[in-house]
Amino acid sequence: MDELPGSLGTTASLSLRLGQTIFSSASLLFMSLGVEFYSYTAFCYLVTVMGLVIPWSFTLAMVDGYSLCVGCPLRQPGILWIIIMGDWVLSILALAAACSTAGVIDLLLQNAGPYCPPKFCSRYQFSAAMAFLSWILTAASSLFNLWLLPSL
Repeated sequence: MDELPGSLGTTASLSLRLGQTIFSSASLLFMSLGVEFYSYTAFCYLVTVMGLVIPWSFTLAMVDGYSLCVGCPLRQPGILWIIIMGDWVLSILALAAACSTAGVIDLLLQNAGPYCPPKFCSRYQFSAAMAFLSWILTAASSLFNLWLLPSL
């Protein structure tokens, strides 16, 4: 159980964290390209949550990279518990933000009026898809680390 794929300090964990950072950055970028995003609370919520996920994931990617370079994984129960709780909280927030954004986009597309110009709606849809992908990777990281916790 020492080398559980995806747990803290492994190459799989590093790739999960980099994926979270990339997908969160893409979500934030595509939401921010449209100057109209601040008109809807769900879009502002997505921007806020992705703004929290990016530094969290990037910092943990640096920790994973350091653990791999040094060859000594960080396996202390207290630190792992904090990482698991942070992943859980950000995972729930990211899922809520992605779902609310997708719901608002669906509502805007059903109205088919001047509420959502086509170029903005496609950007918002892509942003919501990237947020869902970021959520999947964050939830996976949390579960892998949770499975590691009892073995410590």
